[in-house]
Amino acid sequence: MSEKNFLDREVLKVIREQYDHIFSAEKKVAAFVLGNPQKAVDCNVSELARNSGVSDATVVRMCHHIGYTGYYQFRITLARDLGKRQYSSVNGVESKDSVEEMFAGFAKAMLVIGRRLELDVMRDCVNLLKTCKQAHIMAVGNTCPLAQYMGFRLGRLGIKSTYNIAPEYFLNHVNLADEGDILIAISQSGTSRQVIQGMELGREKGLKMIAITAFAQSPVSNLADYVLLSAGEEGPFSYYKGYAHLNETAIIDALLNFVTNEELIKTRQADKPEMILSEYKI
Repeated sequence: MSEKNFLDREVLKVIREQYDHIFSAEKKVAAFVLGNPQKAVDCNVSELARNSGVSDATVVRMCHHIGYTGYYQFRITLARDLGKRQYSSVNGVESKDSVEEMFAGFAKAMLVIGRRLELDVMRDCVNLLKTCKQAHIMAVGNTCPLAQYMGFRLGRLGIKSTYNIAPEYFLNHVNLADEGDILIAISQSGTSRQVIQGMELGREKGLKMIAITAFAQSPVSNLADYVLLSAGEEGPFSYYKGYAHLNETAIIDALLNFVTNEELIKTRQADKPEMILSEYKI
C-alpha cells in the first residue's frame, strides 16, 4: 500500500488492526488513544507519553510500528479523522461584529498569556538579554521568521545575536559560543528535533537557555533554564491553526520591550543602520 493510500485510512482503525502486533508498552499508548481520541490529539508527544504512563520514545515507536513516520504525522491524521477543519469555528466575514469578535479572541489570548507568565522568569530573561555577550536564536520550519524578527530587533537594541533558517548554521553558532553567551529556542510544539539538538549542545557548553513554547511538558521546556509559555486559550488541536504564531510574537515583543535600554542603544550606536537606510524611505 502506498503512503498516500495508507494516510487515507482512519487512524483508530489502523491502531485496532495493529494492536496485537505492537509491544506491551506501546499498547498502553494505543489503548489511551482508542479510549480518549480527542484528548490524545490535543496532546504533544510528552503529554501523551505522560497520560499513557510511558516514555516519549515509546510513543514515537508506537507510531512507527503502526505505519506512521512519527508522532506529528500520526497526530495530524487523527485530527483529520476527528473532524477538525481549518477555522471550523469561523463563519466568515459576514459583518463588522465578526471582525471585532476575531480580534477580541486575539486580545483574550494575549491576556491569558500575560496572566500565566511568571514575573521572576520574565525578569530573569530580561536580565540575561541585557547582560549577555551574544544571544544565539534557534527555530526551524515556519517558526524561522520569528528568529529572524527577534534577531533584527535585538540588533536595533544594541544586543548582538546570531540566527539563521538553516540548522547547520545555528548549530555551528552554538558550538562556537563563548562564556557569557545565551541561547533562545523558539518552538511552538516544543518537539522540534533540530532545536532540541541545539539545546543539548548548548547544555554541554554551559549556556543559559530561554525557551518560547506553547507546551510546558515538552523536550524543549525540559532542557531550558527559563520557559516563556505562549499558550493562550485552550482549544482543540488544528494543524492549520498551528501555523499561526501570534502568541509567540507577542512573547517576543513583550520581552524586547522590557529589554529596551536607550542608553545602550546610544552607546553602541545601534540605531545608526536605520539612519543610513532612512534615505530609501519616502
